[in-house]
Amino acid sequence: MKVELYDTTLRDGSQREGISLSVKDKLSIAAKIDQLGIHFIEGGWPGSNPKDAEFFQLAGNLELANAQLVAFGSTCRPGADPAGDPNLLSLATSGAGVVNIVAKGSALHVTQVLQTTLDENLRMISDSIQFLKSRGLAVLVDIEHAFDGYRDNSEYTLKVLRCAAEAGACCLVLCDTNGGALPDEVAGLVTITGKLTPVNIGIHAHNDAELAVANSLAAVKAGASHVEGTLNGYGERCGNANLCSIIPALKLKLGIDCVTDEQLSRLTEVSHYVSEIANLSPDAYLPYVGSSAFSHKAGLHVSGMSKWHLSYQHIDPALVGNRTRTLISELSGRSNIIHRANEIGVPLPPRGKEAQKLLEQVKDLESKGFQYENAEASFDLLVHRALPGYQPPFELVDFMVLVENRRRAPASKTADGLLSEAMVKVKVDGNIMHTVSEGDGPVNALDNALRKALLQQYPSLSVVKLIDYKVRILEESTGTESRVRVLLESTDGENQWRTVGSSTNIIEASWLALADSLEYWLVKQRRSCRENPIDQG
Repeated sequence: MKVELYDTTLRDGSQREGISLSVKDKLSIAAKIDQLGIHFIEGGWPGSNPKDAEFFQLAGNLELANAQLVAFGSTCRPGADPAGDPNLLSLATSGAGVVNIVAKGSALHVTQVLQTTLDENLRMISDSIQFLKSRGLAVLVDIEHAFDGYRDNSEYTLKVLRCAAEAGACCLVLCDTNGGALPDEVAGLVTITGKLTPVNIGIHAHNDAELAVANSLAAVKAGASHVEGTLNGYGERCGNANLCSIIPALKLKLGIDCVTDEQLSRLTEVSHYVSEIANLSPDAYLPYVGSSAFSHKAGLHVSGMSKWHLSYQHIDPALVGNRTRTLISELSGRSNIIHRANEIGVPLPPRGKEAQKLLEQVKDLESKGFQYENAEASFDLLVHRALPGYQPPFELVDFMVLVENRRRAPASKTADGLLSEAMVKVKVDGNIMHTVSEGDGPVNALDNALRKALLQQYPSLSVVKLIDYKVRILEESTGTESRVRVLLESTDGENQWRTVGSSTNIIEASWLALADSLEYWLVKQRRSCRENPIDQG
């Protein structure tokens, strides 16, 4: 069975609250989505706004290997001639070889929203399709409110479907516009439509009842050969059908080769790329592509995973470009500790005392506010520090942070403002490094001073950047005396890692997380050099 994949992230997806894509963003996303093997990428509605019109003007420069660009629009207006309709003319001149027009499939929407007659709606659909086809375009039709309309007036919805098919539509896309249909309703109308016409049938589902993916798969199993959705399920209200779930379900669960194995392996990468361009944090809990999709916390699960990698995973995460993660917390068992240590190349004996000591240390630290589930780098350091003979790349001797509120003297030209200054003493290779630095706030000053000390010995550390800083108050009832947890996220441009610190002093908590971040990277570099020594020839 062949299934066409149709992406509408650039139009329907951008209607999600909080998303605003520039033309450059849309071009970048289109090029990235093409790498997944998507068959159709809907670029937008050129007749609705200047941004989408500009996108289609520039889209001709895109070198797409797999996808056809689609321009979206609607039928002509009531009483209008398609040849003079600005919306249809913008589709015809967009440069896209495929267009998708939305048509009313509900009698109630025709009379209450369009405020025209049922026959006029059929005329609008037929004439619009025939006009676009006369311009050499392939025409898909999104039958809006198809399922609600069929439930209310089945006879009229079937008339709409028959009308669009007879006018020459190449695909009838049944839209669950309000997102309230159930899988059996979807399958039922797909089956009925398949008996009504030989034209390809598509599904466009919204997620208001959290059934968009289930409805899309139900449609395919009932005979639909065209599936519309968005990356990460972005869309208006509760979103659209999530192609990041639909694609692997089609290929891995239903055996439909809608994309190649190589394209499927890029799914997580593309999902996260689209999130970043949309200025949204990747959703850790998305199926297949989320960072928590294959994470394991319960000791029983991790124990099973160590014996058989599919014991608590429905697929091999590598198939979609993801990976298994072992979480460490006070709820962990020794198997979690051993499994995670093995992942970072530190084998611990299954029956030895080392794993038990680390587990007790984790429980003690988590009782003091540390948390290692989302700070694997800090836990990895605990493992390394427990090894006999471990030599840290640097050791703290002392630090001091000063914050001064400067007020300009009446005759002074010096600007008002806060001065943050940090002094750091660290021991590096037996030498005491004493540095001072200013910064935009005490934590930035501390970071600058520490780097100033370490860069003299470790110049490659300059690639490490802090990209996120989160503070959580753990005991709000105690006010300013509360213990706080600081979570830092860092990157070297290729990899990202998180570290944690906790204290009743926010500066100390920040220091602990900051020092862990830099030590973790230096330890990784040291291990990498040992495992892959450079040939000095």
